[in-house]
Amino acid sequence: MIATLAASLGLAPDDPMFWMPMVFMALLLLLIAAGIVFDGFDLGVGILLQIAPADERGRMMGLLSPWRDANEFWPLLGMGLFASAFPFAWGTITGKLVGPLIVLTLGIVLRSVAFEFRIRARHEHKPRWIFGFWIGSLLTAIGQGMVLGRIATDYQSDAGYGWFSLFVGLCAVAAYALLGACWLVMRVDGDLQRRAANWARHSIRWTAAGMVAIAVTLGLANAGIFFKWSNAAHLGAAAAVWACMLLCFVCAEVFLARVRTKPDSFSWMPFVLCVVLYVLMLLGLAYSFFPYLILDDMTIWDGSGALGSMRLVLAGVVVGVPVVLIFNLLAYRSVFGKERRPVALLPPPSAS
Repeated sequence: MIATLAASLGLAPDDPMFWMPMVFMALLLLLIAAGIVFDGFDLGVGILLQIAPADERGRMMGLLSPWRDANEFWPLLGMGLFASAFPFAWGTITGKLVGPLIVLTLGIVLRSVAFEFRIRARHEHKPRWIFGFWIGSLLTAIGQGMVLGRIATDYQSDAGYGWFSLFVGLCAVAAYALLGACWLVMRVDGDLQRRAANWARHSIRWTAAGMVAIAVTLGLANAGIFFKWSNAAHLGAAAAVWACMLLCFVCAEVFLARVRTKPDSFSWMPFVLCVVLYVLMLLGLAYSFFPYLILDDMTIWDGSGALGSMRLVLAGVVVGVPVVLIFNLLAYRSVFGKERRPVALLPPPSAS
């Protein structure tokens, strides 16, 4: 298959101009997956702030503090890698996504500013910055969902497609709320854990609706994608993916329902199942689009830069990625453990 694809492009399989764009695409998918998981629970907790009790909001934001800087790193690194490895696609794609990207950028900036200002604000002003962090999280999730909706409809700009993008944006809010709630179920205990399980159970249905809507729209909007998933050679794999995703949804619902009666029993499972779901969805999208960056218009080879520039970027990746991995392994080493509540110090006994 690889040899056939290379021959169709007039290249040899071992030609750097053939395999380098695929390496960069694989790295980009890894960064997107890391951003969905690590920046995703951050977004989800931010989205849930306004429905949480007022006395729990500061605690929820405090839970994010150790990883805020690392969480912001993933989307920036992903955009930088895409712009440097695929410069001819960067301008074309961003030009088609101006509106959603503006919403996304406003959300990212507002989240960062609100989080930092809340730490330094006086006590009576902290609720304002918590509200700003919630608004920023909402805009970021909607912007990401609208980007996905626009890509799924092949950048169509008619009114109906715009409403579909907005619907996917709202489903993205539910998906991130689900991830954030499942992370809270894993991290905390007591009343907040039970509330988080309830929030997750409400979000899971809209998350499923969004995933189904994206899959159906992709298949209906592009005959090539429909053929990929429906032809006899790939039908078994497609059925296995959908069965696995359905099983993840059902098992997540079951484990979330158990939180009220058995709060410490497999409390980490809903979060893991959400990660599996989102990774499967990402792999399905990658398979549907490959080898295109813009469906039926621009392949990853058309959008890639000159060989010299790709070699330079790859050299930076080879040097930088190990450093990034070490930094993030250190930063995230306690992200999946239970919250450590401060221990109240008892006053020293008085002298008799």
